Parts: sequence; C-alpha cells; structure tokens
Amino acid sequence: MKRAVILLLALCLCLAIAPPAAADAPGKTLVVWFSCTGTTQAVAETAADILGADTYEIVPIQPYTDADLAYYTGGRADQEQADPSARPAISGGVEDMAQYDTVLLGYPIWHGQAPRIISTFLESYDLSGKTILPFCTSHSSGIGSSADDLHALAPDAVWLDGTRFAAGASREEIAAWLDGSGIRAAGAVGVFDFEKRTVMLNSGYEMPILGLGTYSLSDEECYASVTALLQAGGRLIDTAYMYGNEAAVGRAVRDSGVPREEIFVITKLYPGAQYDQPEAAIQEALDKLDIGYIDMMLLHHPGENDVQAYKAMEQAVAEGKIHSLGLSNWYVEELEEFLPQVDIMPALVQNEIHPYYQENDVIPYIQGLGIVVQGWYPFGGRGYTADLLGNETISAIAADHGVSSAQVILRWDLQKGVVVIPGSSDPDHIRENLDLFGFALTDDEMGRINALDRGEKHDWY
Repeated sequence: MKRAVILLLALCLCLAIAPPAAADAPGKTLVVWFSCTGTTQAVAETAADILGADTYEIVPIQPYTDADLAYYTGGRADQEQADPSARPAISGGVEDMAQYDTVLLGYPIWHGQAPRIISTFLESYDLSGKTILPFCTSHSSGIGSSADDLHALAPDAVWLDGTRFAAGASREEIAAWLDGSGIRAAGAVGVFDFEKRTVMLNSGYEMPILGLGTYSLSDEECYASVTALLQAGGRLIDTAYMYGNEAAVGRAVRDSGVPREEIFVITKLYPGAQYDQPEAAIQEALDKLDIGYIDMMLLHHPGENDVQAYKAMEQAVAEGKIHSLGLSNWYVEELEEFLPQVDIMPALVQNEIHPYYQENDVIPYIQGLGIVVQGWYPFGGRGYTADLLGNETISAIAADHGVSSAQVILRWDLQKGVVVIPGSSDPDHIRENLDLFGFALTDDEMGRINALDRGEKHDWY
C-alpha cells in the first residue's frame, strides 16, 4: 500500500520519523461544543478522538450556575432563550478558523433550541464554504428545528443534517453517525474509510480493513486461498511463522500479478527461539515470504524476551525491512507493562474477538492509544463456528438483510472499528467474506449482537 501522510505523527505517537506533510493537504476538522453538565462534551470528545480532529470548547465569560439553568424559574437561561437577540459573551476564541474545512457543532437543547451562546459563536467567524455538522444532546427532545434555526447565522456555510444523542452515547453510535455523515478527517489514524476499505495506521501506512487469515491452512491450501483472495479484490493477508505457510503466502503474492504495493502482508514471530534470536527470525520471515519487505510484523503473544524481539523489529523498521509493527494477544495489563519499554508505538493489536467474546473493555482502551484493533476467530473458532453462525439472533438479522450470518458478524466487527481476517479455504466463502459493503447494521441490530457477549474465550492466548 502507498505510504500516506500524517502530520505530527512522530510527536503524537512516539515514532522516530514522521512522514512529510503534503503541500496540498486538505483543511482540518474542528469539533466545537458548549456543555454545562458534561453530556455534550463527552460526545464531542469522542467524535474528535475518532476523527483525529482539533477541539474547541465554548466557554462563557459568565459561567452558568445551577440556578441559571433551572427551567421555568425566570432565571438567566429562561430569559436568554426567550430573547432571540441574546448573545452571551464567550471567553477566548478559535485562533485560526481558516485552517478548518469542517466544523462539528455540539450543544444541549434548551427550550427546544440551541443555547444563545451558539449564536454568539456562529456570528464571531467567517464560516463561508465550511461544512457544519450540528449535533445536540438531550434527555428526550430531538434536534428538531434547533439546527435549522442556526443556518441564517452562517448562511454561506454548507449545513449537514444534525442528530441527537442521549447521555452515555457509545463510541460505536458516534462512529456510525460520523461515517453516515461522510465526515472524516484527512488521514485520521484509526478511522475506517469504508469507501476505500482501508484504515490509516499510526505508522503512516494504510491497511485494508478486511482480508484473509491463513491459520491451519496447509501449503497448497494456503496458496490457493491467497490466490482466491487476491483475485476477488482482497488485499490483506495474515500469516505467521507457526502457521508454516509463509512461503506459500509469498509465492501466491508473487504469482498474482497484483502490484506488490497494493498488498498488505502480516506475519508474526513466536516465543522461544525466535524471541531469543530475533534478528535471525526476522531474516527467516523475509526469506520465506520473498516479497521484498514485510508490511507488518507482530509478536505472536507475550513471552520471555518479547521486548528484545520487538526492539529487533524496530531496527528492521529503521532498515526498511518492515513497515509497521504490532502485537497479538496483548491485553490491558500486558500493554501497560510492555509499551513503556519500547520506542515505536504498535500500529495494531490482534486479539480473539467474536460475538461470544467481545472485549468491550479492551477494544476502546487499545483504540484510545491510537492503535488499530484486529480480530481473529471472528466466527468463534475451534468447534464453535457452527453454533455461532446458527445463533438465532444473528441468523434473524442476516435474513432481514438477505446476507449470511458470517457477513453479519464481519460487518458487526467493522462497525465496531475492528479489522477482520476470517480464515477459509473455500473460494466462495472468501468472496462472501469480502462482500460486506452492500448493507449496514442498525444501532438496534448492533445492540442485539452486543447483548450476546458471554465473555467466552475459545483459545488460551
């Protein structure tokens, strides 16, 4: 895949060298909010994190007290909302509004409308040509006419349809809303681009968000499966030293006729001899694959000398032999211990994830570090696949969309921000597993699948 541009990557993600900034880079995204209770702020900060956007909080010069906010008491908020000309003063301002092409504007609903301080904000800047995406928070009221009534205050902006969030809105809800609105920060780390079907890694490379896992595939099966994937348009392949099929993956890549830079190959070092002598293990992987460079190398799971092995991989990155680094089967405690000992932030953590084992506490933690999450065993693995694919909830959702249960599970992963690498030796299944973009799961359907979590891990890692 072509190397992409990420501004300030070295500073933000502790990498040694940041990719150069493009001269024609598009404008940035700014998330603006006004919040008195923290509800709107929580949505705004999550949206900014997903987008990799800048933030600005509207802070009134005269803070609002509880008495000011008490409804129908004739207090300050009641008076301002009854007066369309009210313009509460704002402390400070956005330093360089011109650099932003897109502005997300968040506010609570007061008497069915945006607080008048939002009017103050909109009249303080030239927003001509900028895209404005409003959102509100409330216990019950929708966004209603509150956003439309703001349009006259920035008439030359492009206003998108807004939405309402309740308190406690999930990251998945917010991400789905942003994706549906078409708002995406240019080159934002960890943001899934469903049009390109890629995600930007913190290493500055793009990675496909779905592909093929080659665990348990023999040499001939692996060659045929990778060939089928590449012929069907898939470009992400996951292998490992312990799978014994790195050579088959490399042979299929070389024989495919697909330009090398379009293909993303992941492999892994295994604890024991490979962690003890990582330089030799890295060279062994390069020789077996024989595809010029390795797109990403992972440590298979924690083990003795794992830091030593990772540091050898860091040196291989400096030498151009490996582009990105990652970890497999690392969880919160393991990451807290491991990360302070290395220099390059992992770009990926690959863990067991499926509807019966969802890691809903671990995934946000990893994503919050700017690391992409990838799931193995998406269908449960090792004797559990039939049970999971036959689950009544998943089967019903699949029937409603006219797709397979496997496609529903994989789409659920993608909408949670989890890259998928289902394994298969069946060309028809490989093609089906790539066909995930003709439908989308609703919030209700995502919730129904989320409710299936049993905390049921099916492998020992």
